[in-house]
Amino acid sequence: MIAIFHTLVYQPLYNILIFSYNFIGQDFGVAIVITTIFLKVVMIPLSKKQIQSQKKLQELQPKIKELQKKHKDNKEEQTKALMEFYKKNKTNPFSGCVPLIIQLIFLIAIYRILLNISAAGLNVEAGNLYSFVSNPGKINHLFLGIIDMAKPSPVLAVLAAASQYWQTKLMMAKNKEKKENIKKDSDGKPDFAQIMSKQMMYLGPLLTLFIGIKFAAGLALYWLISTLFMVFQQLYIFKK
Repeated sequence: MIAIFHTLVYQPLYNILIFSYNFIGQDFGVAIVITTIFLKVVMIPLSKKQIQSQKKLQELQPKIKELQKKHKDNKEEQTKALMEFYKKNKTNPFSGCVPLIIQLIFLIAIYRILLNISAAGLNVEAGNLYSFVSNPGKINHLFLGIIDMAKPSPVLAVLAAASQYWQTKLMMAKNKEKKENIKKDSDGKPDFAQIMSKQMMYLGPLLTLFIGIKFAAGLALYWLISTLFMVFQQLYIFKK
């Protein structure tokens, strides 16, 4: 499994990063930005499907809640009714998981690359380079000559967390029930789906902030650019 990850994810990403670094004049931060944008462009079909699926699920929430209330005393019937409802409306509540898993895999790969380059004294590992990618030797780890990509950056961490908050709020704002707070069902029980959505709007950015402050700035920069790309993609899809 580790060998597959190295061959199919780590090494290609490593080479794209070093190729970008050589191409743009040896600025490691800019190379991370270019690599991130390249990955997001490649993943557009998946992320587009994820955004559309999330949007459709939010639009269907009122009917989903009606079914949940109708069969609240029979979980088996409730599950069956929901599956039929999803099938009829050609949507899958789990379809958004695949892009998130892929993004997590790339995040781990970026983290490993930054960690290994730092451990090697900011030198490129020649053994991981393809024959057509030249070895630049020692990496210039400054972004625009200011931010050290090998060390934590509170500024980038805050920006990454803020961008994730923006993305989550943007998606929630499209919900038809956005004007309601934590709505209660007819039996007085709270709507846990809405509670979780509300909590994730804050927990996600807080987790991003924690990771950004603890780990190398290159990771926060990758997360920031990746999230901003998703935000503008969401805006485009919603407008279209």
